[in-house]
Amino acid sequence: MTRPDEDGWQRLDARMLLIGPLDTLRQFAVPVVIALVGISSSRGTFDPGLLLIMLAVPVVLGLLPWLTTRYRITDTQFQQRRGLLSRQQLTAPLDRVRSVDLESSLLQRALGLAKVKIGTGVDETRIELNALSLAQAEELRRFLLARGAAAVPAPPPVVWTQSTDNQASDVPFRNNRQPPPDDPPAVLARIDWSWLRFAPFSLGRLAIVAGAVGVLAQWGEDLPFLDAEHIDAAWRWVTGFALVLVVLATLVVALLAWLVISVVGYVVQWWDLRLTREHGTIRLAAGLLTTRSTSVEEARVRGVELVEPVLLRTVNGAELSTLATGVGEGGVTKVLPPCPREVCQEVGQAILGAPRPLVAALVPHGPAARRRAHVRAQRPAVVVTLGLLAATGFAGWPWWPPVVAALVLVPGGAAAGEVAYRNLGHLLTPAHLTSGDPAVQRRRQVLERDGVIGWVIGQSLFQRRRGLATLTATTAAGKERVAVRDLPLEQAVRLAALVTPGAVVPFLADP
Repeated sequence: MTRPDEDGWQRLDARMLLIGPLDTLRQFAVPVVIALVGISSSRGTFDPGLLLIMLAVPVVLGLLPWLTTRYRITDTQFQQRRGLLSRQQLTAPLDRVRSVDLESSLLQRALGLAKVKIGTGVDETRIELNALSLAQAEELRRFLLARGAAAVPAPPPVVWTQSTDNQASDVPFRNNRQPPPDDPPAVLARIDWSWLRFAPFSLGRLAIVAGAVGVLAQWGEDLPFLDAEHIDAAWRWVTGFALVLVVLATLVVALLAWLVISVVGYVVQWWDLRLTREHGTIRLAAGLLTTRSTSVEEARVRGVELVEPVLLRTVNGAELSTLATGVGEGGVTKVLPPCPREVCQEVGQAILGAPRPLVAALVPHGPAARRRAHVRAQRPAVVVTLGLLAATGFAGWPWWPPVVAALVLVPGGAAAGEVAYRNLGHLLTPAHLTSGDPAVQRRRQVLERDGVIGWVIGQSLFQRRRGLATLTATTAAGKERVAVRDLPLEQAVRLAALVTPGAVVPFLADP
């Protein structure tokens, strides 16, 4: 830990003199190798001096952040200065600090260092300190979050007793989400390795497979064993066996590869997961190679999102995210990996401070919404069948492809439409508005009624014909909107009036 100067400015940890050059060398590795190979090929000889020059440049660039970065904490602000030729000073008022995240790569963990990211929730800009000692980073995190929490007045207990049209319960609700600042950290969830069984049912790792396929497609032509001759020989060798056995073997290999990729990715990302509530914040810490600690101030959490993808639902699994203002990726912070749905519901209830929004049955939207869900689900069947009929009529295709497509896609669309309608609905409790999307993937968004800042009631051409509307609650949290879709127009207006009567009632012809 460095000593501050007379004005309170201090440097980053001196061990960054190792981290900076190594990180810069890693970033410049590919360009340096390409340049060395190209220059050596043109000259016909290898020049060691050129290698030293090319390595010296990244090393110097890696040393500059430590030499040119200073930070200090005043009575009211956190300040950072950085830059050599173009000097920059970043300032964050202490009472506006909303998130302090810690991140440590494998090398940083070996050296006992961490990167600190400070956010104010105003925009995506963050103040980064790379790197501080683990103890200093943890101390700074606690200090800044405590100062930020102290600046936010504790809301008074809220008691709701209104009950109208079964939209709200008369059971009193008290806002007890924020514990006293002196309470010890409470563990909301920690990793359970039995959750690994959910990893293959989450398709998020397909991005890794798609990236690998893209790289192979781009650079595969340069590999000596992927030319036309080798591919033809491999194909003749494969077709020498029974085609059924080849297909089965390919499926088995692909399944095993997917199991390895999904399980390894799950372990690397969620290793030693701990979700805690401490000093008015919700803190998520996880990671094997790179550990990340993300803190979300509870005062900025306006709701949660429970997602049950189709495959995860078959094994009773789900994922949980928080909807907050100014933190996470677009205000959405994933706090639980694929895990049992009951675990997501329990943790979501603890975050919300209310049990009903995540477990109670949603209010259905009626026959018109059901018909619309079925019509929407049949669109792929109509498009594919009409396309095949056109090919049959104009291109001379046989008659049976459109018939087979209709026999397969129409019943599938009917099943998908019914599932989508069952997932559609809404629920209004004394403190929260819950929305379910009309989709095969079940998604339940819960938003605090106090977090609603406006309404948008929209009707498409097909919705107007059926008397339906989409009621969108605008908010500063999450993706800035929570939509209640395919709701009868009168119910949409009444629902908006129940949540924010002062904003809606003056515009109604019959309040």
